[in-house]
Amino acid sequence: MDKLDLVQLQRQLSHQGILMSFSGPFSHSIIEELGHAVKNYLEDASLARSSLMDVFAIYIEQAQNVRNYIKRWEQHPDHAQLRHSGIVVIAHDDGRYIVSSGNLIDRADAPGLVAHLEHLSGLDKAELKALQRRQMREPLTAAGGGGLGLIEMARKSSGPLLYTLTDIDDRFAFFSLSVTI
Repeated sequence: MDKLDLVQLQRQLSHQGILMSFSGPFSHSIIEELGHAVKNYLEDASLARSSLMDVFAIYIEQAQNVRNYIKRWEQHPDHAQLRHSGIVVIAHDDGRYIVSSGNLIDRADAPGLVAHLEHLSGLDKAELKALQRRQMREPLTAAGGGGLGLIEMARKSSGPLLYTLTDIDDRFAFFSLSVTI
């Protein structure tokens, strides 16, 4: 491995407005500790309470989504590859906060995820609220959630949920999601 140039890395993070980044295996304790750091940073930045809570809630939701997806693969031979693929980033740009996350996903899961995200992007705030209410009455999914996380992020976002899928190999794609507050 080449020598890691931390000065250059710090400059790049600063230039891109990145306030916090974590890449690696996600655990409940890491999510919790980073959550405390995020909350403290945002409080020090004198962010309005509602915006602070939105950024914090979206960070928690995205980090848990990464952790929960990877956890579903614990007994699979490819788990080690997936386990280390998670990343979450909080950035500040032009008065807005952007919370982004990413991880490897099975390419077979991509069409359903994309369809759900595209459906959400076509809804206004009132329609998202109505969808959330309907979804709350539905049973939990096999993955353990009621599908509410993405709906809640779409409601809090100041724009559409932005996502990318990058094919890695025949089995996996890297999914990334960005939410602007």
